[in-house]
Amino acid sequence: MKTNKIIWDSLTFTRNDSAISRSISFFIVSLILMNVIAVICGTFESVQIKYSKILDAFEIFSVIIFSIEYLTRIYFCVTDEKYSRPISGRIKYIKSPLALIDLLAILPFFICCLNIDLRFIRIFRLVRLIRLLKLVRYFKALNLLIKVIKSKKEELIVSFGLILMLLLVSAFILYHFEHEAQPEKFPNLLSSTWCALSTFTFIGSGDIYPITIFGKSFLAIIALLFIGIFGLPAGIITSGFIEEMNKTKDKSKCPHCGKEI
Repeated sequence: MKTNKIIWDSLTFTRNDSAISRSISFFIVSLILMNVIAVICGTFESVQIKYSKILDAFEIFSVIIFSIEYLTRIYFCVTDEKYSRPISGRIKYIKSPLALIDLLAILPFFICCLNIDLRFIRIFRLVRLIRLLKLVRYFKALNLLIKVIKSKKEELIVSFGLILMLLLVSAFILYHFEHEAQPEKFPNLLSSTWCALSTFTFIGSGDIYPITIFGKSFLAIIALLFIGIFGLPAGIITSGFIEEMNKTKDKSKCPHCGKEI
């Protein structure tokens, strides 16, 4: 049991002072980044033709490592109190977000082995970039970001809802001003939504734009208004980061005297 606990702690990086844990972390992170580089290189036709065997061999090696890591976590997860039951505990772990990410990291390879349409296979090859999400497990800052998003989810939902509502209202008004003047460019609400979105996000594609005085004036006013509104989610996340950092600092202080422990 003690050996199982050591292995689980090494895999979950509970023991940051462990050389084994640090080595595993460094190896997996390096492998994930190398996989991303391999996926990018695979999109170049010249590289794919010349080094296809090397890329395929590296893919098989990566899947073997990630599969061993995934199955090992499932086997030893019962040492954790949250997953202590042999069957239900492992099922609970498999359904956890990080375990699902681990599964998605290897799933495209096995799907590509099936006899299915090649265009579908190409899509799943690009899905291998999901392996980047495995980095969440290895960096405290990414874990902190997820924690902040969870704690501020209601505020974020409200802010994104407000942005969406104003975008739709702006698109409707813009459609009202421009439809008669440019029926070919503003045939429906969807095209006016694209015009509003490209203006608010400063994409400025230039394919659709207002020509009436009312349309131009309205879009200019709304664009200035959206500069502040688009900053709402960033402000919420920033305040969440500050709160979580303050909580971490408070935990390291004595609750009686306030001195650092």
